[in-house]
Amino acid sequence: MVELRLLCPENQVEAVCDALDALDALSVSVEDADAQTDAEQALFGEPGMPPPKEGWQRSRIIALFPEGAAADEAAHLLSVQDFFAGCQHLGVQEVADQDWVRLTQSQFSPVEITPEFWIVPTWHEPPEQARKVIRLDPGLAFGTGTHPTTRMCLRWIATHDVSQQRVLDYGCGSGILAIGAALHGAQTVDAVDIDEAAVTSTVLNAEANRVQLNAGFPDKATGVYDTVLANILATPLKMLAPLLRQHVQAGGHLVLAGILERQAQELKDAYAPYCTLQVSDSEDGWILMTAHC
Repeated sequence: MVELRLLCPENQVEAVCDALDALDALSVSVEDADAQTDAEQALFGEPGMPPPKEGWQRSRIIALFPEGAAADEAAHLLSVQDFFAGCQHLGVQEVADQDWVRLTQSQFSPVEITPEFWIVPTWHEPPEQARKVIRLDPGLAFGTGTHPTTRMCLRWIATHDVSQQRVLDYGCGSGILAIGAALHGAQTVDAVDIDEAAVTSTVLNAEANRVQLNAGFPDKATGVYDTVLANILATPLKMLAPLLRQHVQAGGHLVLAGILERQAQELKDAYAPYCTLQVSDSEDGWILMTAHC
């Protein structure tokens, strides 16, 4: 395999990437050409949402092709296009053969939630101090424990008594929060999501961790729960305020994540008619908001 490397200004990134896709590139990635210099720019966005910009002021585009001839032809075809004006061809180079499975696995190490509670990929042995372990590999659904929002939710579960409770994981993704609640003794756990792939992922992950839970679409959430967990995003959380609150029984807990620090007041205002939210945890610019209803 070979890489075709290009340098493009921000306003031409989208057009060049679309053209590379049309030219059958195996993959296309965009990097900050000024990374690790004084000119480096940070682009922040919420998970699952479009990026705020298509690229950086000086973007390096890397396209992977199966052979050099295809990369050379793509470079030639791009060079004669009007939208390529101002872009540069940085060259074509071979990509060394690698054990891609091992390389991917090396990026996912055990994740500590508490000293005794860990998320461990199947290719790792659990740490000696681990007393509770979620076995989870990266998959199609959000939630591997590497994101701060997931870690904060699991930390909340680990430090609160959910034993014998009825728990709802709304927007379950991989099912990681539901599995965490089951491992900590929840009596009944319902995990719901609008994404069929997430429901399937949750079922498979629950089986792999030998826990019992009920997974399905949102209509599977019925009645009230001792604890309701929702790790989604701020905008849907605001829209879901009355629904989520009505699922929390009197004296129960509402636990919300997927919220940036700057969005705290928005969430407090949205939930004010139903309960009083407070910031219970924070990590890397993200916050966990909870209410004792």
